[in-house]
Amino acid sequence: MRKDYHVISTILGSMLIVLLLAGCGDQRILEKLGFMQANSFDLAENGQLEVAITMPKAEQKTSAQRVVLSTKARTGKEARMKLTREINLQIVSGQLRNSLFGMSLARNGLLKHLDTYQRDPSISPRVKLTIVRGSAKKMLEQSYIQHPIISRYIEGLLQKEAAGRSIPVSTVYTFIRDYYDDGIDPVMAVLRNKDNNIIIDGVALFHDDRYVAEIPADDGLVFSFLRGSFKQGDLSIHLNEGGANGGDTVMLTSIVSNRKVKVKRGAGGKPELTIKVSLKGTVIEYTGDHSITQPTEKRLLEKGMEKALNGRGDRLISLMQKNNADGLGLGISVRSHSSYREWKKMKWPEMYPSVKAKCVFSIEILNAGKIVE
Repeated sequence: MRKDYHVISTILGSMLIVLLLAGCGDQRILEKLGFMQANSFDLAENGQLEVAITMPKAEQKTSAQRVVLSTKARTGKEARMKLTREINLQIVSGQLRNSLFGMSLARNGLLKHLDTYQRDPSISPRVKLTIVRGSAKKMLEQSYIQHPIISRYIEGLLQKEAAGRSIPVSTVYTFIRDYYDDGIDPVMAVLRNKDNNIIIDGVALFHDDRYVAEIPADDGLVFSFLRGSFKQGDLSIHLNEGGANGGDTVMLTSIVSNRKVKVKRGAGGKPELTIKVSLKGTVIEYTGDHSITQPTEKRLLEKGMEKALNGRGDRLISLMQKNNADGLGLGISVRSHSSYREWKKMKWPEMYPSVKAKCVFSIEILNAGKIVE
């Protein structure tokens, strides 16, 4: 009996050792890893990519807080292999937060460059994607005095602007989702350098995975109104711009936006769309002569704001149709009002540029701030 117990104990002990050793095949010691926090991709000659990465500097004897490496390669993973040979650390992607793409590369299509983001389990689907006006590599390399760690700087900038709805959120997940959805096209924020800072410079519009046009930064919030409902944001509206004094300006805050898309069938069953946007907000600045506390004059001001936003919104819709970029997801609304057979027969990407589409804004001023007129 004792002999059998000894044999069983030996076997169980051997199995335990084998199991423990089997888990040691991919050991990664923290001190030997280089955590990539941001990377960039630019189009180079002969179809190659110019890839740059930034990592935090772990050495305490240096004042630099980050290191930037760059190389040319066919793919992002090939570039990482080359860059690993330049330093004494194993570069890993688990801390990647931001990926920047040069505009010239985006014009040629981004999907194949995002292949590794879909396959590599160490890369989060929440990695933020942005377009850079000019060289994405130079943006990573530049020193920003007040923001020594650029990955945190870009991350904070994008989060703050997305919270205020001046730009849409674009991640690996949302880009891939919108690319494969036949009723919407992807969008991204556009960044550029300005002196020692980075600024939001617009919203990039895509047809499939190719950059085709962009919306100016000043119209980013109007684009968000047309794209969906939300609560938050500050909006500046210029009225009577042809006036002697350059027109008036009204500023709304604490905005509550509600968006609905009305779809009806026109001649030959072709869809006609009206984007109805209802806005409610508080006036915190007004340079005109209307007395906002008087119902009649307040309504005149609201109508003036509605007219201005209708014009801006229709121009954005026209821009997107001209470039066949359905960044508003109008196709999703049409699809929800169609049978599967009707939708497939429609061939939305071909029909979209010629579809009748317009926007109608409805504005309600809830209060005029703390001023008593």
